[in-house]
Amino acid sequence: MTDLALGGKAPADRDRILRYLQNYGVYLGVAVLLLLNIALTPHFLSAENFRTQAVQVAPVLIVALGMALAIGSEGVDLSVGSVMALSTSLLSLYLGYGTWIALIVAIIGGAAIGIANGSLIAFIGVQPIVATLALMVAGRGLALVLLPQLKDVRDPTMASLGSGAVLGIPYLVLIAAALALLVAFVVRRTTFGRQLLAIGDSRPAARLAGLPVRRVLILVYVCSGALAAIAGVLATARLTASDPTSLGNLMELSAITAVVVGGTPLSGGRVRIGGTVAGAVLIQLLTATLIKHDLPPSWTQIAQAVVIILAVYAARERGKR
Repeated sequence: MTDLALGGKAPADRDRILRYLQNYGVYLGVAVLLLLNIALTPHFLSAENFRTQAVQVAPVLIVALGMALAIGSEGVDLSVGSVMALSTSLLSLYLGYGTWIALIVAIIGGAAIGIANGSLIAFIGVQPIVATLALMVAGRGLALVLLPQLKDVRDPTMASLGSGAVLGIPYLVLIAAALALLVAFVVRRTTFGRQLLAIGDSRPAARLAGLPVRRVLILVYVCSGALAAIAGVLATARLTASDPTSLGNLMELSAITAVVVGGTPLSGGRVRIGGTVAGAVLIQLLTATLIKHDLPPSWTQIAQAVVIILAVYAARERGKR
């Protein structure tokens, strides 16, 4: 009897630990990295350092919000980095017509890529990873056709957007925070959000229930494309240059890492915006920690891969129980 009790207790304890790690592990990781940096990294607690970290994480977070919607619908969007590149090309080309026109065109360009992704998935039945992979290649190619090389962005409004602040909080951070709140509201409080989660949980059941599956899927990828375009615009404003060759490179890796580590399962049916925010902060802190301690950038990619594997393993083990 004792052996049986002990045998049943061990799996239960393991399941409890895995559940805790999936729900709160990202916050624990952020706390650990903060404590390590406070103890080991010189000048980490300076206001300028926190401002720099917040500005750098803003584009990653914005892209990750769109990625969370795609993954929540049991999909993925590999084209987000290319959408960022396309947005910076369009922005540079249309600045001569006015800043706001250029901004609108850049965001519309990202939404158009989203429409293409969503249409391939919803109407033709192409797997999300294949459809968005095709647009990842095509989007980057189109961006380079429009703007083959780096170009300085000399525009007062863009310069203000990239470096301005309100009460010491950079515009980029305020925009990222506002978008996170907006996406959280959409997921939790709107019909579209509930339909998205139902489709991610079971697409056949959603169809049988009469949900507009195709329309919702297209809107999901339009949102992802538009958010990636906004991130590209903000990154361009911060850098004061359009560089479609490198802007957004491997951004899909960072976004997927933030979403998965934040607790959104790859199987869909659930979106954790708070966890996604914490996941983006975790990725930025991890990158900054490695750089500040003179480790090569390649170690950041290895570390992200390890984090993804651990997060997926925890979700898989929990799903077995």
